[in-house]
Amino acid sequence: MKEKKIVFMGTPDFSVPILQGLIENYHVVGVVTQPDKRIGRHMEISFPPVKKLAVENGIKVIQPMKIREDYEEILQLEPDIIITCAYGQMIPKAILDFPQYGCINVHASLLPRLRGGAPIHRAIMNGDKKTGVTIMYMDTAMDSGDIISQEEVEITEDMNVGQLHDILSKIGKDLLLRTLPDIFSSNIERIKQDESLVTFGKIIKREEEVLDFNDTTIHIYNKIRGLSPSPCAYSLLDRKVVKIYKARIGKNLSKALPGIIVNIYKDGIAVKTKDGEIIIEELKFEGKKKMTANAFLNGIKKEELLGKMFMKE
Repeated sequence: MKEKKIVFMGTPDFSVPILQGLIENYHVVGVVTQPDKRIGRHMEISFPPVKKLAVENGIKVIQPMKIREDYEEILQLEPDIIITCAYGQMIPKAILDFPQYGCINVHASLLPRLRGGAPIHRAIMNGDKKTGVTIMYMDTAMDSGDIISQEEVEITEDMNVGQLHDILSKIGKDLLLRTLPDIFSSNIERIKQDESLVTFGKIIKREEEVLDFNDTTIHIYNKIRGLSPSPCAYSLLDRKVVKIYKARIGKNLSKALPGIIVNIYKDGIAVKTKDGEIIIEELKFEGKKKMTANAFLNGIKKEELLGKMFMKE
C-alpha cells in the first residue's frame, strides 16, 4: 500500500506535540506555518515553534504571507491528507478540495462550543467545567465542519490556561493518532454541528486583559487564571502596570470600594471586589521580575500598601 503523504499546518507551541506524533507515525512531506517574526530590542528573527521542529526533522517548510493567494507550492507536494492545528489563517477552497482524504483540523474545544482562535483561554474565563478536543473536517467557514471524534477533559477550579493548554495539546496528539486509521479506512461517522449550540472563543484583545475590580470575585478569579501565564491579566497600582498570575478567592466582606487593598496576608494581597475579595498570590510589577506575593511583601512596609487602590487606567 502506498504510504500516505501528509501536509501539516500549524504555528504555536500547542501544535508541536501533534506534529511530533505525526512525524513519529506517518510520512509528513511538508509543514505550512506562519512567516517568521522579528522580536525584541534587536529585532532578531524568531521561527514559529512548528517550523523549528520541521527543520530539525528535515521536513520542507512553506510560509505564505497570505495562503489564499499563495498555495500552489502546497499542492505540488500532492498530499493525501492535510492536517491543521492552530495555523492562524483561513484555508482556501482550492486546498480543502485537493487531498483524497480531505483536510482535517485539531481544535481545542468541544465543538460547536468555542469556535475561534482562543478556545482554551475562553473556556476558563467563562468558568466552564469541561472542555476538550475535536477532530473535524474543515470547510470554508471557521471551525464549522463535520465532527469526526472528540475527547472531553475536566477543568478544575485551580487550573490556569497554561496547564489546560498542555493537557489539551497531548490529548489532541493522542486523539488524532487514534482517529487517523479510521479516516484512512473510511470507518467514520460524520456528525453535523448543531448551529443552535455555537459559541465563540475569539482572540483575546488587549483591553480584555485589564482587571476591573468592580466585577464579581468569581469573574475576576476566572479571568486571572484564564490569562495566566500569557497574555496575563493586569491592573495599575501607583500608575504602574502590575501583572497578576495567580490568585484565590477570599472571604472578607469589607465595605471598602472595589480595587482597594483591604488586607495583607502572609502569602497574599487582598483586594476588594464588587462582592468580596480576591487575594493576589503571584504578581509582577512593571520593570521587575515575577514573584510570589510573599516575596514582594518581605521587601516593603505592609502598612504603606493598605488602602491603596488598583485602577483600570
